[in-house]
Amino acid sequence: MIANFLIGLREGLEAALVVGILVAYLVKTGRRDLLPRLWLGSAAAVAASLALGAILTFGPRGLSFEAQEAVGGTLSIVAVALITWMIFWMAKTAHHLKTDLHGWLGDAVTAGGRAVAVMALLAVGREGLEVALFLWAGAQATGTTTKPLVGAVLGLAVAVVLGWAIYRGALRLNLGVFFKWTGLFLVVVAAGVLAYGVHDLQEAGLLPGLNALAFDVSARIPPSSWYATLLKGIFNFTPATTWLQLVAWTAYLVTVLTLFVRRVWSTPAPPRPVVAAAPAAVTAH
Repeated sequence: MIANFLIGLREGLEAALVVGILVAYLVKTGRRDLLPRLWLGSAAAVAASLALGAILTFGPRGLSFEAQEAVGGTLSIVAVALITWMIFWMAKTAHHLKTDLHGWLGDAVTAGGRAVAVMALLAVGREGLEVALFLWAGAQATGTTTKPLVGAVLGLAVAVVLGWAIYRGALRLNLGVFFKWTGLFLVVVAAGVLAYGVHDLQEAGLLPGLNALAFDVSARIPPSSWYATLLKGIFNFTPATTWLQLVAWTAYLVTVLTLFVRRVWSTPAPPRPVVAAAPAAVTAH
């Protein structure tokens, strides 16, 4: 639940900042008439994300066990790839996100209202689709839908409130620090989802080594215990882990964490890292 809360918070805040920047640009340039198109595109993005979540949840139910495991494992790995790309993309573009969005929206305004709606759909939809896929992967890993869903909804709700407060100028938030530390934690979460995806593919018979356990601490950490549930919910920890899962988890965590720390902490801090947004000038620094 904690991991999904963080995913909802991070992705939701990104989407809220994007919408805030776009709204502020239209207001500042005197194109309030295009705001309904902007909200239409954003609403369509939310609907598409919900539709993807429904398809992922109910679509594979008629398949055989092996097919369900194959689909689940493959999509878990796709989710890890997307969340990894998102983490590095935000680390690279956060400091000039406002400028990029203004340029894209300026072109869309010139093209007309439909272009504005499409841009909002794409900008917000990317975040929504990532949330839907990663949330589904987390639910598969924990074996329950309720807790991950509640965590993500709470995270999204907090993100909306924070985004509104930043837009209105009522909150100053150092987004650089926020995205650094949440990105660090999401790398750890993604490593657990990757290990779970590998296990699914092993159960589907697509990968070997299902019975080759690296360790089994089920006696000391019973799967039904509260601390096992906590570890599984945050890190997707499995008391019985195969060698292939352990290798995948270790390789991903060491490689991605090293690259992320080098990129984020070795990059000079921007001149203005603190957000102090107002309706006419929202920034993502």
